[in-house]
Amino acid sequence: MQLSTLTLLALTAVAPVLGARSPGCGKTPTIRNGEYTAQINGKSRQYIVRLPDNYNSNQAYRLVFTFHALGGNHREIANGGYYGLPPLMTGNNSAIFVSPNGISNGWANQGGEDVTFVDTMVRTIENDLCVEQSLRFATGFSYGGAMSYAWACARPDDVRAIAVLSSAVLSGCAGGTKPVAYYHQHGTRDSVLSIQMGRQMRDRFVQNNGCTRLNPEPQPNGGRSTKTRYSGCLPDKPATWVIFDGDHNPNQSDQGSNQPFGPTNTWEFWSQFQAKDASGNPQPPTQPEPTPNPPVNPPVNPPVNPPTQPPVNEPTSPKWGQCGGNGWNGPKACVSGSTCTRLNDYYWQCL
Repeated sequence: MQLSTLTLLALTAVAPVLGARSPGCGKTPTIRNGEYTAQINGKSRQYIVRLPDNYNSNQAYRLVFTFHALGGNHREIANGGYYGLPPLMTGNNSAIFVSPNGISNGWANQGGEDVTFVDTMVRTIENDLCVEQSLRFATGFSYGGAMSYAWACARPDDVRAIAVLSSAVLSGCAGGTKPVAYYHQHGTRDSVLSIQMGRQMRDRFVQNNGCTRLNPEPQPNGGRSTKTRYSGCLPDKPATWVIFDGDHNPNQSDQGSNQPFGPTNTWEFWSQFQAKDASGNPQPPTQPEPTPNPPVNPPVNPPVNPPTQPPVNEPTSPKWGQCGGNGWNGPKACVSGSTCTRLNDYYWQCL
């Protein structure tokens, strides 16, 4: 695997989501498939880049960030297949995939440093490679979903859509008042991050996107997931919620299927979007393209180990114990004999 070091300025903004090809279009690229290092606020940060097969510097590609879960790393996501998305995004829908590495194997995003890291990766990649700047996406499981959410909150004009897999507001939400196209899937029996935590994330963008709330919301259909496409949303800002009868699992499949539905649902949602026009006006979502057959083997993701302690009453959980935090006045989730220790304003852990 290629390894290089890039000394970068941690700029706080990137090109807005407009119909524009990146400065790297037409250039002979220096970034290839491999691992790279960026210097952010005096810290070395690593990320892996995966180019489409037969990369063409005159074709503008989608840009997809895939964030790992707590305890994972960038290599696990890259080696595990980027959440199963590359086989689904081919031809004119091919993408440049980026797998960043979090500090201490997580995305605490203290002082917004992880958002700054994303800003820097976007700028560096787009100065060297050909990217359609209105087609930037992010996805992640658990803490990785929280980081995708934090980026959407902080940089709503820079990201076209995100896909959150069983997550909670663990990386903060600076800003968080503008619309972003939003997909979220969550299990009703999630023993690590309760479904109520996921609903909190979803409801923000249902509101921001001008969608019509549902009360009561649809429930899983036995062993099959239920997909809700919200109505009344802004033309370019849809929201989709998938609920399933299951635990904290990125590879959940429907009864009778051995294929996880996350990759196909994510691509179905993202495939609606095309480049914005020259004036920056969004082209309305199209009907999702037929989804190619998924890979025979499900994507490999970091193993999910359910907590050994039984969950306490919502909205806390034994693994992500809320000890206080930014705006948190609810009960603690620490087990007897443990101590709540502050990590940052949003993410507290029982130690």
